[in-house]
Amino acid sequence: MQLEQLLEQISDTQTPLEQSIKLYAQAVTLLDVCSQKLQQATLQIEEIDQKLAAGAQPANSAEGE
Repeated sequence: MQLEQLLEQISDTQTPLEQSIKLYAQAVTLLDVCSQKLQQATLQIEEIDQKLAAGAQPANSAEGE
């Protein structure tokens, strides 16, 4: 939501150039934070999936024996 507000202000033709530049810098910083959080979440999900897959494989192989 904060990013949307920044983009709205940047897009507003009434926003002075200097203010638009400051807002743009804030938006880039916010995007970087979001990207890092998304990357961390992706890694956590991959770890969980790997643990689930590793846990399921021995159980399946035991059933097949």
